[in-house]
Amino acid sequence: MATDVLLTGDGRAKTALSRRYAAEWFASRDGAATAIEIGTANPPRHPARPDKPELLSPRQVPKRRPGSEAGRIALLHAVAHIELNAVDLHWDIIARFGHVPMPIGFYDDWVKCAEEESRHFEMVCDCLEAMGSHYGALPAHAGMWRAAEDTADDLMGRLAVVPMVLEARGLDVTPGMIEIFRRADAQQAVKALEVIYAEEVGHVAYGSKWFHFLCGRENADPKDVFHELVRRYFHGALKPPFNEEKRAEAGLPPDFYWPLAEDLPPPGKSGKLR
Repeated sequence: MATDVLLTGDGRAKTALSRRYAAEWFASRDGAATAIEIGTANPPRHPARPDKPELLSPRQVPKRRPGSEAGRIALLHAVAHIELNAVDLHWDIIARFGHVPMPIGFYDDWVKCAEEESRHFEMVCDCLEAMGSHYGALPAHAGMWRAAEDTADDLMGRLAVVPMVLEARGLDVTPGMIEIFRRADAQQAVKALEVIYAEEVGHVAYGSKWFHFLCGRENADPKDVFHELVRRYFHGALKPPFNEEKRAEAGLPPDFYWPLAEDLPPPGKSGKLR
């Protein structure tokens, strides 16, 4: 099921299939359908993608001012691209690490995340289409899958970098995006981003939960392991300001991420995002 989603290229088709499989999984877990066994798979190194958007290196992606209509469309397009990659990332962790013995709750959590990311993509696409655009109309970031490639053989590395670094970054920046669209009275986009913001806390929390679970199984210190894995797999320093309140809600205390930040806060300052 996970590999089937990864091999589906069209964004709307991918998310529709993702949501259907998620419904089937939870029906089986509730006893309303035949139990689905956990197997192993041979997922693709790269997920299937639509012909558009054109994928460019980060330096080549045009910069647009979010204060303009074109800038807001570009911002939503970037969010849609992130959400589509997140759908694949959550199914990939299921397909790629099925050989690692994990409790059934591990699969519950990542199927739930995949279903939510699928809805996020569809909501943002709806916003783009309401603004006269669509996903694929603009170029997008080509490096979104790099974290998956780098951690393809390391489950703990995947958990550290994807939910606990990349998705945690979403908790930092989404409040500012919501304010941009609120000032523009773009209520559909505000509502979509508020849903994303609320649900992403859970995604980071699942990453933290299963990372701590694996550290406990190996009798390892989670903070030390996290620092080592992020330095190994994440390219660059973490960028403050940090949304310390939401990060803490998701199980990420400041001593996990501040030592990895590019700029330490001034003495007496927490760097808290307000």
